Amino acid sequence: MSDTTHDQPLTASELITRRVASLADWRGPTLARMRALILDAVPDVSEEWKWRGTPVWSRHGIICTGETYREVVKLTFARGAAMTDPAGLFNASLEGNTRRAIDLREGEVVDEDAFRALVREAAALNAARPRKG
Repeated sequence: MSDTTHDQPLTASELITRRVASLADWRGPTLARMRALILDAVPDVSEEWKWRGTPVWSRHGIICTGETYREVVKLTFARGAAMTDPAGLFNASLEGNTRRAIDLREGEVVDEDAFRALVREAAALNAARPRKG
C-alpha cells in the first residue's frame, strides 16, 4: 500500500480509509463503525497515522488508537485509567496505570452511546490537562 497518490502524500484520514478497505473480513466494518462513532462524538477530532500504520484519534492529545489484530479490533484509550467507564466497556489493558482498551471480537457489538460518552470524556480529560509552555 503506497502512502502517496500522484506524488502527493496521503492524509492520515486517507490512510485510515485505506486500512479499513484493506481489511476484507469483519475487522474492516468494525473499525469503520468505531471510527464513525469517534467522529460523531468529537466532530473536531484529528485523525493521525502513527507508529508504522496505527490509526490515532486526537484532540489536545491522544484520545485513542485503533489497532487491528487477527482476533480483535483494539481501541486503546491513552488516559483510560483516569476515566470513569460507567458502562464497563474497558475489557483489556486493565492492569496498567495509564491506558485502558476495548477489545472487540468478531460479532461483538459495543454500546454506541456508552462508547461515544467515553470518547467525549477522553477529549475532555485532554482539554483539562495543563499546557506546557
